[in-house]
Amino acid sequence: MENKNHLTLVPAGEIANRIRTLKTHMENTGMGAVFLTHKPDIYYFCGTAQDAWLYVPVDNDPLLFVKQYLPRACCETCIARVVPIASITLIPDLIKEIHTTIAGSMGLAFDVVPVRDFQFFQSLFSPAVFTDATALITACRMIKSDWEISRIKDAARVSKDTFAFICENLVPEESEIAFCGRIEAFARSIGHSGKLLVRHYRAEGFAHHLLSGSSGGLGGALDSPVSGAGTCSAYPFGAGHKLIQANEPVLMDLGTMVNGYHMDETRMLVMGKMPPLAEQAGLAAIEILYHVKDLMVPGTLVDQVFTAAMDRAQKLGLGSFFLGLPDLKSRFIGHGIGLELVEDPVLARGRNTKLLPGMVFAVEPKFIFKDRFAAGIESVIHITDKGPRFLSLTENRIFAV
Repeated sequence: MENKNHLTLVPAGEIANRIRTLKTHMENTGMGAVFLTHKPDIYYFCGTAQDAWLYVPVDNDPLLFVKQYLPRACCETCIARVVPIASITLIPDLIKEIHTTIAGSMGLAFDVVPVRDFQFFQSLFSPAVFTDATALITACRMIKSDWEISRIKDAARVSKDTFAFICENLVPEESEIAFCGRIEAFARSIGHSGKLLVRHYRAEGFAHHLLSGSSGGLGGALDSPVSGAGTCSAYPFGAGHKLIQANEPVLMDLGTMVNGYHMDETRMLVMGKMPPLAEQAGLAAIEILYHVKDLMVPGTLVDQVFTAAMDRAQKLGLGSFFLGLPDLKSRFIGHGIGLELVEDPVLARGRNTKLLPGMVFAVEPKFIFKDRFAAGIESVIHITDKGPRFLSLTENRIFAV
């Protein structure tokens, strides 16, 4: 698969619509401006992830302040006013020079701005008052445009080809981490960026999460139903040094990023014959996936999706193994996905967010059998006016190789 999209640019119409939507949310909340510092947010609203800051006032044109690299930022963004700066400390005076005034009420993404930076911004923009713009940014980003859906489909094609490589190259007696190295080399050769973007500072994003046999039955630090052993106590999740064996369940959780957009898929594989309980759990996970997909129509609450998954697992007789070990149960069945691996909304217990057309979710019903194995599936679902549809292209089945 030849990668031809490494210079794909965000169309000007996309950026204009995003800025317009953000300003509508700002008007509704009385926020005078938003100051964007988090690179995925900056990229979303201006099309470049160079070292820059984006100032979006509700009543004027946005200003992109670029420290480096200016020529590339100018090629990538369609923001009309790009301002080179030697230091962030120059930004307030430049805003006043260009727009005459600076907003007195300014939004920051409190969920990602470090305390020290927040304090610095407070001093730098004084007497402006900063408020949390996280909800406004999330409200824009959770609804994907047709252009974004096309980018996610690009990632889905790379993910599908990577799963095909896995099926063709999985062999006994190779360590989990060594095989993941081969997977990564292949995936990057066909367009995978090699890195996954995660928003929360305590989260980890790694692309190739392979758990074979007993590795899948280990509880751990990862905020997921399954964790794995990892390679050391400093990185205690994901693929480890265990040798992959024939006739044991292999759970492959594959994260892919292409042109900034993510795909997150999990499939079960076996070299030889799948143990009966593992096959039962794997088929149960697929049944749960299709069951909740049918419920994911506009207007459904995310809590209803979570509850439906839990109820179906109980009816299938596997509730005690669903979503983690008994004392480590995950409280979500899926998560939004796009420019970051995990985005809002999360399909979690107790949340009353309504599903809306344009939302995209990675849905991951998984089981863990302590010290034995993990089973499950994960596929990406797009909510549309006509109902939910899979964006994942990899077949929803257990693979015998």
